[in-house]
Amino acid sequence: QQPGTPLSDQEYHQFFRSLRAARRASTACLLRVLYGCQNPLVRRLDEYENHGVIPEGPICSELPGTPFFPDFCTFSFYRCTRKRYFIKV
Repeated sequence: QQPGTPLSDQEYHQFFRSLRAARRASTACLLRVLYGCQNPLVRRLDEYENHGVIPEGPICSELPGTPFFPDFCTFSFYRCTRKRYFIKV
């Protein structure tokens, strides 16, 4: 594609799909901030992200310079506050 030309239909679809995902992630962060990690809905989201089991104990992440968190809740809050929603453990 030439610089300055509109996106193709497929490129628009890809572009907006990623925006919707970030919006959903920020909504999950808002729930986490408002209700805490022990809220049943937040726990279900955490379980979903971790194939049914929320990790216990120390968490290692893909974040360079900040690879260690005391628990999954702290890690999740860190992602939310930094708006780095898709960093994995």
